[in-house]
Amino acid sequence: MNRRYFLPAALAATQAARRASAANDRITIALMGVRGRGRNLTSAFCAQPDVDIAYICDVDQNVVEDAYQIVEKSGRKRPPLVADLRRCLDDKSVDAIVMGTPLHWHAPGTILACDAGKDVYVEKPVSHNIREGRLMVEAARRNKRIVQVGSQLPSLPATQAFHDYVQSGKLGRVLMAKVWNVQLRRNIGHKEDEPVPAGVDYETWTGPLPKMPFNRNRFHSTVNWHWHYGAGDIANDGVHELDIARRALGVEMPDRVTGMGRKIYFDDDQQTPDTMNVTYEYGAKLLFYEQRLWNPYGLEGCDNGVAVYGDRGVAQFGRFRGRNWGYRVLDENHQEVHHEEHPATSIDTPHARNFLDSMRSRQRPRVDIEEGHWASALAHLGNIVSRTGRAIRFDAKTETIAGDAEANRLVSREYRRHWSAPRG
Repeated sequence: MNRRYFLPAALAATQAARRASAANDRITIALMGVRGRGRNLTSAFCAQPDVDIAYICDVDQNVVEDAYQIVEKSGRKRPPLVADLRRCLDDKSVDAIVMGTPLHWHAPGTILACDAGKDVYVEKPVSHNIREGRLMVEAARRNKRIVQVGSQLPSLPATQAFHDYVQSGKLGRVLMAKVWNVQLRRNIGHKEDEPVPAGVDYETWTGPLPKMPFNRNRFHSTVNWHWHYGAGDIANDGVHELDIARRALGVEMPDRVTGMGRKIYFDDDQQTPDTMNVTYEYGAKLLFYEQRLWNPYGLEGCDNGVAVYGDRGVAQFGRFRGRNWGYRVLDENHQEVHHEEHPATSIDTPHARNFLDSMRSRQRPRVDIEEGHWASALAHLGNIVSRTGRAIRFDAKTETIAGDAEANRLVSREYRRHWSAPRG
C-alpha cells in the first residue's frame, strides 16, 4: 500500500479505535446532596448509561433512601454514604462531583473539587454572593476543570430555538428584555430553634459559615429564604430567566442597578423579598426583573418567563399553559406571527448529558461556570439594591460597587475557620 492511501486509512482506523474506547469509558461521580434538586439530579445521572456512582455524600441520613431507590432502580448497587466531601475528593477514581446541596455549599464544594482535580456539576445559583462566584471561575480555570451550572434551560430545544429567533434579526433592533417570576409561594410560618435532629451532621452542614442554632425554617427547603444561607427567589427561580434574558441581549454584567425589593405579603420567618422590581442598565440596553410570590395567576400566560423587545416585535419565552416550554412572537399590532412549543420533557437529563460530553471533549459546557456567575451576579445585585434601598453603580472589571461601602460589603461575606472556607 502506498503512502497516499496508507496514511488516511491509518488515521481513520486510529480515530475509530479512539471512538470505540471512548464509548467504553465510564465516568465515575459522587452525588453530593440528594434531597430536593439533588434527587432530580440523581435521576438524571442514573439515566446516563456511561455513569458509575461511587458515593452518595449527604449530611442528613434521613433523606438518602429516596436517592438509593433511584440508584437501585437504575440497576446499580448502593454506593457508600459519606458526610465529609473530602472522602470523595481523596478517591482518585472519582471523576466528578454532582452538587445538589443548599446554596451556601455551592462555592466551597466547587472550589475544593476543582482544586482536587474533579469536574463539577453545581446547581444554580452558583454562589451566595458575587465574590464567591468569581472565586469559582478562577478555581475552574487554574485547574482546567469542566464546571457545568445547573441552569438547565439552555439545554432545551425550545430555549435554543428562542435564542436563534432573537438573534435572527426578525425582531428588529433589540434594546430591552423583561423577566418575571410570578407564582404563589407558601407561608412558612414561625418556628423556634431546637436541638439538631438525629441523623443530621449539622457541623458539616454549616460548613464555613458562622454557626447558628438549628431551626427547621433555616434548613432544607426553607434555607434559601434566610440571608445567612440563601439569596431568595430571585436567585432560586429568577436566575433561570435572568440567564436567558442576559444571553438574548448579548450582555454580561450591568453598570447600574436600581429598584426595590420587600416583604409585603408573608408574615413568617422568610427574610428575603416576596416582591421585587429591579432594573439593570447595560449602556443603551435594559433588563427588567419583576417578582411577585403571592399571585397564583402568572403573567403573559406563564408563571415565570422572558420577553425580549425589538422595534419590530416581541418574543416571549416560558412554559405556556403550565406544560410545554416554548415561545411566541407578536408584531407591532400585537398579532401573533410565530408560535413554537416543545413537548414537556425532563430539563435535567439533556443538561447532565451535555456535562458528561464536555468532560470527554474538554470543551466548555452549555452553561459554563462564568455564564452561571454572570447570571447569579444579577440576582445578587438585585438583592443588594433591595437590602440597601439604593441605586448602585457596578464596576464589572473589579466586580465591586463604587462609592457605597455598605453595599460593597454585600459583594462578599465573612467565614469562620473551617476546612471548606473559600480562599482568595
